Amino acid sequence: MSKSKPCDVDGRNSCSCCVLTRRHFLERILAIGLVSSTSLMFPQIVQANEHRAQALVLTCIDFRFVNLEQSFLARQHLDQAYDWVALAGASLALTGFPHPAEAEAFWDQLALSKRLHNIRKVVIIDHQDCGAYASIRKEKFADLTSEQNLHAQYLTQAYEQIRQRYPDLEVELYFAELTGNFRLISPPQIT
Repeated sequence: MSKSKPCDVDGRNSCSCCVLTRRHFLERILAIGLVSSTSLMFPQIVQANEHRAQALVLTCIDFRFVNLEQSFLARQHLDQAYDWVALAGASLALTGFPHPAEAEAFWDQLALSKRLHNIRKVVIIDHQDCGAYASIRKEKFADLTSEQNLHAQYLTQAYEQIRQRYPDLEVELYFAELTGNFRLISPPQIT
């Protein structure tokens, strides 16, 4: 009778590399189950070639507005159908605040969103009581209207820059109040 070698075909003298431990077995089953259930529960993940976003949304990084913004976007029929970029100051970031890299990052993300996800619109949301704006303006705003007017200037600049680079994209501008009210900012008519 010959001696059995490790990794024998009959499995009686398997080495440790060939032993299927309970943990390894469960990990494999779990991985297979996750892939299968993911394709059933989230077919959009599996069918990435069919992925289309309706818009690219630029917001500030301020955590106080995330839930308000998501609710607002859902009411605008964009619920989870958008690419999201968050930069301090939102429209202010397009001026290169606090560094030129912020503006560059926005333009890179916009180009990718348009190319990869075929967006048709850009939505920019600035907000009340923004720390980024406070850092460029030393005195407090006299009232909400004066604060909104300053934001409207930067939102309009962002609008003009986007339309210059991407004339085929629709651009919507908003100013969000702490109360959850979103005001549409109309850019000047360009003729």
